[in-house]
Amino acid sequence: MGLKAWIDGVCGGARSLARRVAGDKRGNVAMLFGLSLPVLILMTFGGIDIHRLSTVKVNLQDALDAATLAAARSPYTADEDLRRVGLAALKANLQAYSNVTLEEDQTTFTLSDDDVVIADARVQVKTLVANIFLPPYGQMMDDYLPVGGHSEVDRSSRNIEVALVLDVTGSMAGQRIIDLKAAATELVDIIVQPIQTPYYSKLALVPYSMAVNVGSNAGAIRGTPIGSTPITGAVINLEGTAGKPISAATAAKPVVITSAGHGFSNNDVVWIAGAAGMTQLNNKAYLVKNRTNDTFQLYSLGGSEVNGNRYDTYTGSATVRKCQNNDCSITITSNGHGMSNNQYVHITGVGGMTEINDRTFLVGNATANTFTIDPNMSALSPYTSGGNAWCAQQGCTYFAFDNMYGNLRTHRISSCVTERTGAQAYTDAAPSTALVGRNYPPGGYCLSAGIRPLSSDKAVLKSDIAGYVVEGSTAGQIGIGWGWYMVSPNFNYLWPSSGAGAYNTADTLKAVIIMTDGEFNTPYCSGVVSNDAGYGAVSASSRIDCAADNGSPFDQGRAMCTAMKAQGVLVYTVGFQITAGGDAANMLEACASTPANFYLPASGGDLSEAFAAIGRDITQLRISK
Repeated sequence: MGLKAWIDGVCGGARSLARRVAGDKRGNVAMLFGLSLPVLILMTFGGIDIHRLSTVKVNLQDALDAATLAAARSPYTADEDLRRVGLAALKANLQAYSNVTLEEDQTTFTLSDDDVVIADARVQVKTLVANIFLPPYGQMMDDYLPVGGHSEVDRSSRNIEVALVLDVTGSMAGQRIIDLKAAATELVDIIVQPIQTPYYSKLALVPYSMAVNVGSNAGAIRGTPIGSTPITGAVINLEGTAGKPISAATAAKPVVITSAGHGFSNNDVVWIAGAAGMTQLNNKAYLVKNRTNDTFQLYSLGGSEVNGNRYDTYTGSATVRKCQNNDCSITITSNGHGMSNNQYVHITGVGGMTEINDRTFLVGNATANTFTIDPNMSALSPYTSGGNAWCAQQGCTYFAFDNMYGNLRTHRISSCVTERTGAQAYTDAAPSTALVGRNYPPGGYCLSAGIRPLSSDKAVLKSDIAGYVVEGSTAGQIGIGWGWYMVSPNFNYLWPSSGAGAYNTADTLKAVIIMTDGEFNTPYCSGVVSNDAGYGAVSASSRIDCAADNGSPFDQGRAMCTAMKAQGVLVYTVGFQITAGGDAANMLEACASTPANFYLPASGGDLSEAFAAIGRDITQLRISK
């Protein structure tokens, strides 16, 4: 109900009462009513201003508390300096309240001998209806009424280090990411104070989806992958030093080769090169069929007749040689390649024999400087120059594995990282002690948004947030781990200018805010999404055929939260538009330091309010009165 409507209702009731009393024939009732009418009016209309004064007092107290905090955070000790800082903050905080006048001469900020900043302030509030004029009593109240506030802040404060862990997965598309950016940007202003002495306040950002992007620090964090060695030669392994000359070749189905005394047997694998005219025969492997002493028919390695009906006319020069061991393997020369038999190698950049580029092969006949591969191809161009041989095992730039269908897949390492395994899986041990998990995603893809170590630069933090785009599935357990790492002093050597303080709750408050909008569905095995990943992770063809190294991502998240809380890190959790009682909500509730630190906002406005409440709770210094 609006104020005018409320007043009209009250006035209507008062007029009705007056008519009833005026109609009463007994004089004493009319007399008593006349005497009490001003009091009734004052009580009725004064209630409006009393309510408003109460509201102003609450607002003044909030504004004064914030101003006193600002003064306490300043490096000043003289009262005049404290007053200058505090008064500026107080005036800025009161701008949102109309019809309120600050009495600056009644506003003080002083520092006590106990290092407590004490503040008092008074404002004048313009009354709305209670300053009415009632003859013969005169004006009952003034046009303005004073409202005072008092605040005390213990200056024995602490530094603040906060890691904000943000879900930027595909499910955050649309309005959700817009709401998240707005809420996170507002939180930056709450956490990071304009004055960084004598106590600092810093914020780190950890955007995550299917992994976490650590950028140029990837080598130091998950290890520098083994690179490639240059290829200097690639030859097809054929018997003998010279081929058998071909005197004729028919343009028919199947193609019939004439080569006097060739010596081949049926099902031998042979290689033809050098043909003039019928060049379609060149640099290909064939099966020998229906041989005679001087002729044989050509079949493909798959067993079908070679159809030469549309081939050009053969004019000579071709030779034919048998592949060694009926296997047209290739000997690769790459000095110091470091690989062993039955390991995988990935080939790139070869000139001439381009058919073997961007493919992975099993290594055979390995020596210090050579190895063989079986391309299983019916056509290969002659090698000309260049190329690189890359190992394709764990720790290499490429990793070859069997997917869930039993097919060989090869993924390139990315600058993202995954879960750490082993004894340090749920600790904040430095990567120099235990490397974190590598990431071998399809196509070497890593989410675009990288981490931001602790910073007090609001512009940089806000710019990072503004640039977030939605992508990928949800590996929230990895985001939680990196939230802890950002406030851990054990990681300081990676970013010395943005390092975290020592674990000492008396000196430094460390907090991690974990936000997600969905279920954790992306665990890893050997750096590849595991076969027990949830719905919405990568396709089965890109998953490795093994279960997650560390088990359920929800269990991983709980374990990481438990470990960081044991180190004195304060944990807040925010489940944006997720269902209460679900796996994600239960995990977040268990992660939070207290039930009050767990939030389930249902809308963008709720998300902003949750982040603001968390920010105020973190930055709140000890207000004694």
